[in-house]
Amino acid sequence: MNSRILLVEDEPGLVMTVSDLLMNEGYDVDSAMDGEAGLLKATTEQYDLIILDVMMPKRNGLDVCRDLRQRGYDTAILMLTAKTQVHDRVVGLKLGADDYLNKPFDPSELLARVEALLRRVKKEGRTQVRTFEFDDVQIDFESGQVTRAGVPVPMAAKELQLLRYLVDRRGKVVTREELLQNVWEYQSEVSSRTIDVHVAWLRQKLEENQQTPKHIHTIRGKGYRFA
Repeated sequence: MNSRILLVEDEPGLVMTVSDLLMNEGYDVDSAMDGEAGLLKATTEQYDLIILDVMMPKRNGLDVCRDLRQRGYDTAILMLTAKTQVHDRVVGLKLGADDYLNKPFDPSELLARVEALLRRVKKEGRTQVRTFEFDDVQIDFESGQVTRAGVPVPMAAKELQLLRYLVDRRGKVVTREELLQNVWEYQSEVSSRTIDVHVAWLRQKLEENQQTPKHIHTIRGKGYRFA
């Protein structure tokens, strides 16, 4: 499967140039023209790398980077900036960016940095998120605290473990067999029906509409996907 890259950049000419450059290398490229649109795509779809411009309308790249990290997204981020001061580069790295590239840049250098970041992602794999937010739900997996609209939500240990497994693989279909193996560790008394019941409990506690869930989707005949 080709690596998916999200390019968040407000200069149409640069979007076209960089997108063509990356697609010619075999990457699947999506784009957004401002910070708010970029943040929405980055939190609702699955990407291997985000190329994020600093100066953008509606929300700048530094704010987008900070929001993604605070919400628990660990997607690799390459910052693009026209600024050359060391201070600006340091701020981006402290907020959670993995690398930066100054404008104007040489296409070969951009490709080299993209390849290096994607190699690192494939080698290290996705790490477990510590905190995560969606809608009015806030989750601290380390402390086990979950709130919805500021109100604490009681969560059993296995429910939290199941939720974390789905969130860590957000955007991907997780089979019941995989959940049995990794969340319940093939306990003899556990069946796929047990998984369905736990998913129903999560929806009851976290989804606005249990009948048409926005985040915890059932993929008929396969398993579940957190979107």
